[in-house]
Amino acid sequence: MLPFVRHVAPPLDHAVARLTGGRFTVTGLLTGLPTVRLTTTGARSGQPRRVILVGIPQGPNVALVASNWGQSRHPAWFYNLRANPQAMLALPGRSARPYVAREAAGAERQQLWQRAVDLYPGYARYALRSAPRQIPILLLSPLESLRERQELR
Repeated sequence: MLPFVRHVAPPLDHAVARLTGGRFTVTGLLTGLPTVRLTTTGARSGQPRRVILVGIPQGPNVALVASNWGQSRHPAWFYNLRANPQAMLALPGRSARPYVAREAAGAERQQLWQRAVDLYPGYARYALRSAPRQIPILLLSPLESLRERQELR
């Protein structure tokens, strides 16, 4: 079932998001999980790459779990954000805004991982399946809030 879902859900998510003005996705409707639309710059191609992911709200920030369905490699969007941390992120029903990504580490990663597993227990199965790879968590912060913090310094 997982390979079927992994290949069918993304195109359906994009179609439903387009038809509903970004308010809904198939993943969100079927699971109740919060989804976001991420646009990265391809690490090698330099071209825009769009993907719909589960986005875990953290105040003004959004955490993204690079589980890649429990596969042995990180997802392409992770490598794209590593090479080009600035991205566009659209929350449900909102237009895309610029965000900056950074990888969570240490206690912050542990706290975000627990929150992710509480939200979707399947992440724990993905971690077992992808071992020894540790699933990264990226925290995306709105670009304007980062600029405001720098101005206050």
